[in-house]
Formats: sequence, C-alpha cells, structure tokens
Amino acid sequence: MSRSVLALLDVRPAYTAMLAKKYDLHRWDQTDDKQALLDQVGAKITALVTSAGFGVPDGLMDQLPNLEVITSFGVGYDVFDLEACRARGIRVSNTPDVLTDDVADTAIMLMHATLRRLVVGDDWARSGQWAAKGAMPLTRSVRGKKLGIIGLGRIGQAIASRAEPSGVEVGYFGRRRKQVEYRYFDDLVALARWSDILIVACPGGDATKGIVNADVLSALGQDGYVVNIARGSVMDEPALIGALRDNVIAGAGLDVFYNEPNMDRALANFDNVVLYPHGASGTVETRDAMAQLVVDNLDAWDQRGDLVTPVF
Repeated sequence: MSRSVLALLDVRPAYTAMLAKKYDLHRWDQTDDKQALLDQVGAKITALVTSAGFGVPDGLMDQLPNLEVITSFGVGYDVFDLEACRARGIRVSNTPDVLTDDVADTAIMLMHATLRRLVVGDDWARSGQWAAKGAMPLTRSVRGKKLGIIGLGRIGQAIASRAEPSGVEVGYFGRRRKQVEYRYFDDLVALARWSDILIVACPGGDATKGIVNADVLSALGQDGYVVNIARGSVMDEPALIGALRDNVIAGAGLDVFYNEPNMDRALANFDNVVLYPHGASGTVETRDAMAQLVVDNLDAWDQRGDLVTPVF
C-alpha cells in the first residue's frame, strides 16, 4: 500500500502529478474543508510536502500523529519548528544547491539595477522624459566599489564569484572565517562601514532577525547601497524605510520583504529602490529542479528511509 502524503501546495504541476501517481496524495491546497480532510486522513499521513515560504500551519502537526518526514520546496528552513520536529522524530528536507545560481544572479542583477537606476531609466525612456528633458541624471558605477556580503555560504560565495568580474573588492561577515581570499569581518557594523554595497545572503531565523538595523545602515552611509536576497526577517524594515527617507543610504535592491506578499507600501515610494517579488529562484529551470528534488527526497524516504538533502 502506498504512503499517504499531504501536499500543502502544488510544487509544479508535472511533479505534483508524479507524486499523485506514486503515492496516496491528498491536496490541502485544493480542499475547502481542511478540518474534514484531516479528520478523514490525518492519521494515515506519513509525509508532508510544503515550501520554505508556506511552512507548516499552526497545529497541523498535532493532527498528523504518524508524520515521519517534511519535504520542503525551497532552501530556507527558518519557517519550521525544528525542535518540535526533532522531538517528534520527524525528518526535514529542503532543496539546496539547485537554486544557488539563479539567486546569485538575481543579487548581481539587483546590484547593477540599483546603482545604475535601471527602473528609473526604463521609465525615463518609456514616459517620454528622454525626449522632453534630455539625458537622465547620472548614475553610479559598480566598478571600483567595495562589496560586503553578509553570509558567505553557497549563495554568498556564488555572489562573490560573479561580482569580482565587475571590478569590486569583496569582504564578508559570517559566524566563522572561510578559507577564501576575501577580507573577513567579525563585526557587521565594521563590514558596513567598509562597504559601498552590502548584499545580504545569510539564513533567516531568530539568530539573524533584524541584524541589518539602523546602526548597520548608518555605517553603510549616504553613498552606500544595500541588496537583500536572503529573508525579509533579516532586515529591520522600519529602519530601512527611515534610512531611505532620511537619505542615510543611497538606495536598495530588494527581493524579499518582512510581511510578503503584503510588503510595506512605503518602499514603493522611493525611486532609488528596485523591488523584485521574491523571484530570485523563479525560473522554469530552477523551479523544476527544486520540484524534482522534492520528489527525489520522498522517493528516498519511501525506498530506504533516508533523504537526499536532509536538514536533519
């Protein structure tokens, strides 16, 4: 008899179809009466499919007494109560590595778009200001700048390798020094003070909540730019809005937000901010690879009681 799996979302239609063919799949996202579904199948569910953005709704695990594994579509796992999972003997997997390239590419895209004011330039051409007013105001070059990266993990290192050809000097802040040639800072304010551009690439969670705060932004300074492709939680968003409003920093490129998708609308009022709707991994190729890894993790668990990419 095939395992009973509860899917909280459609990871990708073709891959959800694979799961439906292999397992007794129940679709939480397509059920109007979710409690009735849980009353009917909750005790049979041994695997849960969710995402790094969706997590696990409060109280759901209590209604899945035989849950063995959570397979998450995404790299971040700060949305999960890992202590509760460990206490219940529930294993957790994510989808690392396969999204590294696209996320790093997006960080570089936002860096250039922010300093070169791509969105303003696009509007300048589209709106007719170019013809009416002439050339748009000058922008800032990336070349020759000092780039500070918060978190030099897989994605941080991929960002650094892409940034170097743009002619930047790279420094980084993290829990420990890496075996790399980049300059290491054990103090985030010191990194910000050194940097012209600050890219946030660290994990989310309690340990990093709000670490990019008013002090960090003040140290970055009025000629400095911040780019966040990490988690909305790592940015003190009110402090960021205040820094933009008061010209404490020069601009920002943001892929993630504190209360997404209901981002603080104040961020939309600044023409020196480039906004992207948490789409860093949002390519067909990467999302397919992530979905395949969800399938592979479930298959590995079903066949040998193991995971391909375990969080633990």
